[in-house]
Amino acid sequence: MKDTSKDGAQSAERTVGQSAGISGRGSAAPLGVAVVGAGYWGPNLVRNFQSTSQFRLRWLCDLDIERARKSLGRYSTVQATADYAAVLADPSVQAVAVATPAGTHLDVALAALRAGKHVLVEKPLAATYEDGKRLVAEAEKRGLTLMCDHTYCYTPAVRRIREMVRSGELGEIHFVDSVRINLGLVQKDVDVLWDLAPHDLSVLDFILPDHVQPVAVAATGADPIGAGQSCVAYLTLQLSTGAIAHVHVNWLSPTKVRTTMVGGSKRTLVWDDLNPTQRVSVFDRGVELSTPQEIGADERRDMLVSYRSGDMVAPAIGEKEALRSMVEEFGDAIRTGRRPLTDGRAGLKVLDILEAASRSLEFRGAVVGLRTGL
Repeated sequence: MKDTSKDGAQSAERTVGQSAGISGRGSAAPLGVAVVGAGYWGPNLVRNFQSTSQFRLRWLCDLDIERARKSLGRYSTVQATADYAAVLADPSVQAVAVATPAGTHLDVALAALRAGKHVLVEKPLAATYEDGKRLVAEAEKRGLTLMCDHTYCYTPAVRRIREMVRSGELGEIHFVDSVRINLGLVQKDVDVLWDLAPHDLSVLDFILPDHVQPVAVAATGADPIGAGQSCVAYLTLQLSTGAIAHVHVNWLSPTKVRTTMVGGSKRTLVWDDLNPTQRVSVFDRGVELSTPQEIGADERRDMLVSYRSGDMVAPAIGEKEALRSMVEEFGDAIRTGRRPLTDGRAGLKVLDILEAASRSLEFRGAVVGLRTGL
């Protein structure tokens, strides 16, 4: 995917500065939005921004202007341009959605924030934790909304899982186990962890209660085909409560699997994203441990453990496009001034884990601590 130039972004900063303010707060009128990047993900954002009454799409910006025009269609009234400075200078644009390569996110998003625009950034938030930290600081300094497009968090299934976990319906969380494997596509610029794991890590952060946080990570990986980076990887997170989370990602699997298991002290939940008829299953089954006071002194130690085998239920899960819900969350956050569910700091947490996992890979699975105070 091509992107706007850094020079254009810097020119727009000088031209516009902070003149746009924090437009959109409290307004019921549609918010003017521009999408930057007309490659793989940009057209999806274009379609959803055009389909909601909360926004009015003003621009689609890409260095390849013909690609932008093709994405919009022959009869669209939305303007296509390769000039990012012109987009940021337009006072009718209150928000910018960035769908460009991760290495450009800092320059493109920072220019938009400095021009007084609210910003939505495709995952990952930035190419590095330090770049992401700069974006978060800039948005907070200017009182602007910075949101990360962690699309999976807005699926009806994951939003239901979040409710169940945070309400205590599953009990205390003991473990989370995620599998995201398929055949290809092997990337040239990032390993399988950076390519696939952001989805699982963003979901993990989204569903866990606020008092449960990852504190350390260990990662192992392999490159059996000589691609130059890990094509198979396993990531293990230590959680602040003593629980564990595990993520398996793989480009070389002949079958596609998208499952997450969340084990609690009361119930265990299984999310199968590839099963449209039963995406979420909740099992009233598990292991229980009796206290020593509840058993006789002469009974064997293994009598402390008992097994519970109850029913399985499949909650009704509605169907709604996740990207539409994400766009609506962006609009609501701008209008109310509240933090979006997947704000810049949520994006920072994912970057923190990915960078720590990369360091762990270098040291053959060594445990690496995560930053605190995010």
